Amino acid sequence: MPPAPDPTPSGPQVMAIVNRTPDSFHDRGATFALDAAVAAAEAAIAAGAGWVDIGGVPFSPDAAPVGTAEEIDRVRPVVRALAGRPGVIVSVDTTRPEVAAAVLAAGAQVINDTSGLADPELAPVIAEAGAGVILTHCLAPPRTHLSAPPRYGDIVAEVTAFLAERVARAAAGGIDPAAMVIDPGPDLNKTTVQTLELLRGVDALNAVGPPWLAAVSNKDFVGETLDRPRAQRLAGSLAATLWCLDRGAALVRAHDVAATVDAVRMWRSLRGERAPAYQRHNLA
Repeated sequence: MPPAPDPTPSGPQVMAIVNRTPDSFHDRGATFALDAAVAAAEAAIAAGAGWVDIGGVPFSPDAAPVGTAEEIDRVRPVVRALAGRPGVIVSVDTTRPEVAAAVLAAGAQVINDTSGLADPELAPVIAEAGAGVILTHCLAPPRTHLSAPPRYGDIVAEVTAFLAERVARAAAGGIDPAAMVIDPGPDLNKTTVQTLELLRGVDALNAVGPPWLAAVSNKDFVGETLDRPRAQRLAGSLAATLWCLDRGAALVRAHDVAATVDAVRMWRSLRGERAPAYQRHNLA
C-alpha cells in the first residue's frame, strides 16, 4: 500500500473548487461540461492551487437528485485528466463508497466527505486505497434537510467533539491519521449567527490533531453578513479566509483561486514566511 498523501506539505494550501454540476450554488453550471471542468482545474493549478476538489453532486438537498453511476461519470474523467500531476492533490467531494472506490482507482488521492463518514462503508474504501480523507461536521444525513432549525448549546465545543469522534472513527477504519483533514462545516446545518460564533472560536480545532480546512468561499454566511449576492462575496470570503489562517487553518477552499492565492501569499510574507517575488522599490 502506498503512503497516504501529506495534506499540507509546505504551509497553507489553496484548494480549488471544480463542480461538474449544472446547478452548483456559485457558478451555476459554468464547469459542468467536461472540457470546461478540466480547463478550470488547469487554470487553478496555474494560478497556484495545490489542491483541486472535484464535485459531481451539490450539497443542497434541493438540487436535482444524481444517481451513483451518473456521479461517477461526472467526476472520474476529471480525475483521470489531472491524476499524477506533481505537487497537486486531487480530491473528490462525495459521500458514496462506490464513487470513492471509482475515483481513487482513477488517481484521486483524497475523499472530501461532507457527511463526516456517515456511511460506515466509506472508511474501509479509503483505507484500502491508502488515501486521505476530509471529515466535515454536518448534522443531517447527506442531501437531506434538518427537521427543524439547527440548535447548539456551545457550538465550538460540539463541533470540536464531533470532529474528534470522527477522527477516531476514521482511524479505527484504517485511515492513516497523517492523511486526515477536518472541516468545521461553516453554513452546513448552521445559521449565519451560528457560523460566525463557530469561526470566532475555531482555533479550538487545533487541539483535535489533524490540520483543518477553512471552507468559507462565497457561502451564505458571507452574503447575509454583508448583504451581498453570490457574485459580490469575494472581499468577505477573503476576510474570512485570512481570519481562519490566523487561527491555524492549513487549507483554504476557494472559488476565486488567483485572488485567494495572492491573499495567502501576502499573509505569509507579512509573517516572514515568504520572500517578495521581486524587489525594486527604493533600491535604484
